[in-house]
Amino acid sequence: MRKIYLLAVGLLSMASANAQVSFGHIQNQISRGKDGINVFDVKKDTVEFKGISVDLGGAFAMQFQALNSFNDQTEGTQAASGTVKAYSNYRLNNLENNFNLPEANMVIGAQLADGVRVNLDIYLSARHHQETWVKGGYLQIDKLDFIKKDLLADVMKYTTIKVGYGENNYGDAHFRRTDNGNAMMNPFIEGNIMDSFQTDMGMEVYYNRNGWVSMLGVTNGKLNQSVAETSSNPSPTILAKFGYDKQLNDDLRVRLTGSYNHNARMSSNPWSSDRSGSRYFGVMSHQAYTYGGAAVANNFDPVANKDTGRYQPGYKQYYTAFMFNPFVKYKGLEFFGTIETTSGGASATDRSQSKSVNQFVGDVVYRFGNTEQFYLGARYGTVTGELEQQNVDASINRVETSAGWFMTKNILAKLAYVNQTYNDFSQSSAAALNDNYGGHFNGIMFEAAIAF
Repeated sequence: MRKIYLLAVGLLSMASANAQVSFGHIQNQISRGKDGINVFDVKKDTVEFKGISVDLGGAFAMQFQALNSFNDQTEGTQAASGTVKAYSNYRLNNLENNFNLPEANMVIGAQLADGVRVNLDIYLSARHHQETWVKGGYLQIDKLDFIKKDLLADVMKYTTIKVGYGENNYGDAHFRRTDNGNAMMNPFIEGNIMDSFQTDMGMEVYYNRNGWVSMLGVTNGKLNQSVAETSSNPSPTILAKFGYDKQLNDDLRVRLTGSYNHNARMSSNPWSSDRSGSRYFGVMSHQAYTYGGAAVANNFDPVANKDTGRYQPGYKQYYTAFMFNPFVKYKGLEFFGTIETTSGGASATDRSQSKSVNQFVGDVVYRFGNTEQFYLGARYGTVTGELEQQNVDASINRVETSAGWFMTKNILAKLAYVNQTYNDFSQSSAAALNDNYGGHFNGIMFEAAIAF
């Protein structure tokens, strides 16, 4: 933390010492506040280059949680893997009504040349990493004038190149999710049940023209970078997006995109790579108990068990995913949907074994007030398919309602109610009882968020 403060002081000192360096004069930047809502992918603007300029921003969020978990497990014995095992002292963890760990982000960037800027994202505090660590850093190129004046100017008028370590652009849902401390873009408090988010080393090329949206990307498929030789080095991740986004008139905007994400020999995947974790602390976690004579530890730990309330498909070796996102905004009323179909390896050793999981989400938000500073929202999401094992279907359903108030463009308060149910999950495995058996959790949450 101290190093971050020293860096900020150093940047301010540099600005004072060198008149050519300014603050906040950044090209093609998406606002981190209210003005950034529903701005997808990348954008082009007409901000003039006036020399090197530094961008310094941040975001902070804190939640008050009042949630409770339930399931259908009772004291007794349970058949598991052909044997009958006794268990005792099992129950889900009781959850207090209290505050969660606050999350904080920091952004340091700079306009380095006309059409060229750098961005460094930092998590100062997160559920999974309470210490400061770097989310990613990338170079964004909107002009090639640094090579030669007006080089491919007609092409670069519609083209953006992002290269470095950054957030993979898979689908549109990740633009409306909460990114650790930055909760301004999300009208709700959590993301989707299958919450896709991944950072890799790679490159994305965008070409957006006359409403048509396109992107092609490739990464090295690794969340944690290393040059060490392994028995199964990961293959590249291939990303693609194509769609249409148009403001048809003053009142109506329509957007529809389809996205592709594939890795043939995976190291990580989009549904287990979020380093911040779920907003629903401790839900569906159990206290220590005895199962078949063996001790099963309490799994409440908010760091080790960071994704409570979410679902990870647990693909092995490979995966393929498609996501389709319709978005319609008519005056203050907006609809956003997610249709996600995924498949991948079910076995770590046998590539012929596969399974599939699908997700369907729809939300409706009504924004009102002179500057649309107030909103009401409702979202329904379901994940279905082979959630536990091949050829056995189960499902998770979530209903969330929300109300929000932008006190300013950079300060947001939210109040939400959530109810999530688990259907057709097994009662136990060979090693433990299943916390999701007949499970559900519900309650309310309050969140306050600041971003600038």
